[in-house]
Amino acid sequence: MGASRSASVALAALIAGCVGYAARAEPRLDPTPPVVQNATASDVLSEPAQGDAVATGAISATPQPAPEPAKPAEAGETVQAPSPLPSLPAEAGKEESAQGMPPVGGAAPESAVTAASAPAPTDPIGAALAARLADPAPLLARLTTKDREAMQAFYGLGAFKPVWVVDGAFTPAAKAAASRLALAAEDGLNVQAYPVPVIGTQGLSEAQTAEIELKLSAAIVLYAKDARGGRINLAAVSRLITPTLDIPGADAVLTRIASAGPQAGAVLQSYNPAQAGYLALKTRLAGLRDLHSAPVAASPLTIPAGPVLKIGMHDPRVPALRSHFGLPTRTAGTLDAAPGEPDSYDGNVAAAVAKFQRSRLLPATGTLTAQTVAALGRAEPAARTGGDEESTILVNMERWRWLPSDLGRDYVMVNIPEFRLRVVRNGTQRDEARVIVGKTETPTPVFSGMMEYAVVNPSWNVPPSILKNEFLPALARDPNYAARRGYEVVYRNGNISVRQPPGERNALGFIKFLFPNNHAVYLHDTPNRSLFSASQRAMSHGCVRVDDPFRFADSVLPEAWSSERLKKLIGKGERTIRLPEKLPVHLAYFTLAPDDYGSLRSYPDLYGHDARMKIALGLAPGSLLVAKAPAKVPAKTPPKVVTRTPAATSATAENRRATPRPTLPGTAPSRAAGAPAARSAAAAGSDPWGPAPAPVSRGWW
Repeated sequence: MGASRSASVALAALIAGCVGYAARAEPRLDPTPPVVQNATASDVLSEPAQGDAVATGAISATPQPAPEPAKPAEAGETVQAPSPLPSLPAEAGKEESAQGMPPVGGAAPESAVTAASAPAPTDPIGAALAARLADPAPLLARLTTKDREAMQAFYGLGAFKPVWVVDGAFTPAAKAAASRLALAAEDGLNVQAYPVPVIGTQGLSEAQTAEIELKLSAAIVLYAKDARGGRINLAAVSRLITPTLDIPGADAVLTRIASAGPQAGAVLQSYNPAQAGYLALKTRLAGLRDLHSAPVAASPLTIPAGPVLKIGMHDPRVPALRSHFGLPTRTAGTLDAAPGEPDSYDGNVAAAVAKFQRSRLLPATGTLTAQTVAALGRAEPAARTGGDEESTILVNMERWRWLPSDLGRDYVMVNIPEFRLRVVRNGTQRDEARVIVGKTETPTPVFSGMMEYAVVNPSWNVPPSILKNEFLPALARDPNYAARRGYEVVYRNGNISVRQPPGERNALGFIKFLFPNNHAVYLHDTPNRSLFSASQRAMSHGCVRVDDPFRFADSVLPEAWSSERLKKLIGKGERTIRLPEKLPVHLAYFTLAPDDYGSLRSYPDLYGHDARMKIALGLAPGSLLVAKAPAKVPAKTPPKVVTRTPAATSATAENRRATPRPTLPGTAPSRAAGAPAARSAAAAGSDPWGPAPAPVSRGWW
């Protein structure tokens, strides 16, 4: 009886969500809607079924006409029950509610069924809310039809009662959420995209209450989606940026925020990334925007190592610090105290050190630590213009939203522009290695996968693109080219397939590490180890070559498979080693990231992603259509290439033997970063910011 309105809405959403799943698991054919009686919190489970979308909506209290008998669903077809809500075109990506319910009484089927409509509200404000939700007039730019349907379901489950505006005033949850929206710029978001409606001094009509209520809901929903990476269509930036975004559903966001009360602002902010790399960029952004946080001195200061200094201590290095920060040689005396000593580490010196620490993204303790001494000895990197540096920070903050909110207790992180790989175990970095990544014409894709196994003594099936562009021209110039390099060439029905058996000259080296993905890329050894000495290592066809792969194997494979044991397998035939647990692998693209000393370091924009990201985020003028124009337009349709028969789902294209086709080798789909996006906003459905299907490329090494 004493439950708050937000808590009631949240409980109603949970209960009705279970009913929605029950309806999906066992569709009803009678016209009488199901009735929930004596539901308790223990009846509601918290975890959604894996891979299922959550059906949200209210249950009708009035009889509905009996549906026509359903025909059997075709493979991949979505079955939808009759619904008064407008249907949506199929979207490229699947959006799943973060607060969804599991099926009741069994696993939910793959098809999604929309729940029936809620009864028409009888109170004036409820009627105004229902009418405004039914009105096609937009509530906020970029709010999709799917979002509006989810909002309609959320309010329908709560009998169309407002959760933000009660008795003509904002609730505590509304005030907290509005305060966070006003601070969206702290997280690199555009505060103007989330306008907070204003309640004037005059009384509100029912229609005005509904308008304010729903516009605040729309702003909250859009903020949460943007915080999880929903601002731009990544396919328009590059077809090789294919992360799996965790975009929350509108109903899940509203349920969670409305039930948070005064903590609604903190809960809303939690949709932003919380990793240390993101927080370092956020701190740097705040420093650029705050004149008081600007660096005090950019020139290096070399002082000898020594003990950690705190206020009140004396040290011969202090005079050099005073001179470096432009402080007096000693503290002036007062009526109560004599002048300080030049070597006294007093409050003024500590304050200057703390200011310097903030400028280098170090803990601003004011204590002179060994890390601070090292930072003093390093020159500040050549500064960009303020606007360019800020936009670069914003672009890299956005890239953190592409990663899972939880990277995993154990994971592998590859930063492509840095040419470096890191292995994290139990939250601590265990190893790092230099890597070679894709060339500008064959970029390494950006996504996260799960490493499942490694292969010792791998063979390599030459993919169609390399076969056409490199191998066949070399074979035409030198008929002995294949034999000299140890390749096996197979001519069959006018087609050519090429395989390189295991050995010292194999392009994959002695070992490869596979995490199945649509791009058919992986981590592997290479016979050309001298290339790791180069500072610029964009040299591969898309895969990531690892320096000292057997040391890397020690970090990722089970303890039973030590590097010594693996080396004993060399030359003894192909051997597959499965990991006991799948290991997350994140192929990331950060051109600005913290180094081992905590300072931000910039890296080259290898594939031009920064420029297109800035255009997409509105940080630079231009058009993505112009930026992505192809260098050449083919005069005619290229012939098809020899493709490979799909093997088990865990195998990549490199492990498949070529299957003959009645055509000569041609060209493979372009992997260039500048390739135009094939999917328009219209073809993507009503949500132009939704994810696009991942491209499938064949065997890039």
